[in-house]
Amino acid sequence: MKTTTLLTVLAFVCITSVFAQKKTNGTVYIDHPAIKTVEAMTKAFVSGDSTKVASFLTDDFKSYNGVSTTTKQKGQDKASFAGASKSWLNALDYYSITTTKGAYPDAIEYKKDNKDDEVWVQTWEDIKGVHKKTGVKVNMPIHRLFVVNKNNKIKTIINYNNESIFDEVGASFVNRTNGTIYNHHDNINTVRKAMYAYENLDLDKCLSYYSDDARFRSIHNDFGTFNTKEEIKPMWQKFLDEFEIVSIDMIGYPDYLEYEMGNGREVMSWWNYHLIRKSDKKELAIPMHFSNSFDKEGKIVDEIIYYSEVLLNAK
Repeated sequence: MKTTTLLTVLAFVCITSVFAQKKTNGTVYIDHPAIKTVEAMTKAFVSGDSTKVASFLTDDFKSYNGVSTTTKQKGQDKASFAGASKSWLNALDYYSITTTKGAYPDAIEYKKDNKDDEVWVQTWEDIKGVHKKTGVKVNMPIHRLFVVNKNNKIKTIINYNNESIFDEVGASFVNRTNGTIYNHHDNINTVRKAMYAYENLDLDKCLSYYSDDARFRSIHNDFGTFNTKEEIKPMWQKFLDEFEIVSIDMIGYPDYLEYEMGNGREVMSWWNYHLIRKSDKKELAIPMHFSNSFDKEGKIVDEIIYYSEVLLNAK
């Protein structure tokens, strides 16, 4: 009995201690004049109305980059920030800033250290558009913190967003190379040997040019799905059971692309499959495009095929 009573007392003390550690520091609002100010400023910014944008800002306004590694930012002042609204509008087609689906802004009135009665508004938004010069698609989530003073003017903005999209825009203003294109290469030879092994019904030899973990896909697969090397062999055999290969002819010549970015190795090739469908003896000519990725040992690790099932099943 004493043990039970002691445990009950201890549990009560622990619960009381946990709740005693909680302490409020103001109020969070879902509807607030400061939110209305932030939304109105954002609408004016998207419209490129720099004068109206400026009317929502204090004279000592500053905007800061929340993901910058600079320890002491000078920040963007009122005139620069307001003027940037025109730059964004002129730079992007289909430009918009909208609240992220499922999110909503919060207005927070802190109690501690808030002698000036400032309100913090936090938003979660999506910036969208297409860069007019480069065609780069902008679809970027952004989190922003606004400090709104007691006169309902925006004093500070802190922006948190992924800036890699701006790197892509900047890089796209000039012509850049990304590796070397070969019209003759050992990886091209490998693709030809694999293709002609298939033409001669030698599936084992054909598959020997692929790595053990190779992935096999076609334009008709669901995105992200693939077949393994073990799965593809009976699928290829089924094709050979249904179609006689008269010949497989190369169209033009393959290209081998050795990329700098990502160290990719890709052979792109074009072929004409001359077939006879065994069920009705119909002769078919099916153009096919292959894209084969290689590892550094010269094995094919990924293959995707583009072809028309309509032509293949033609009556």
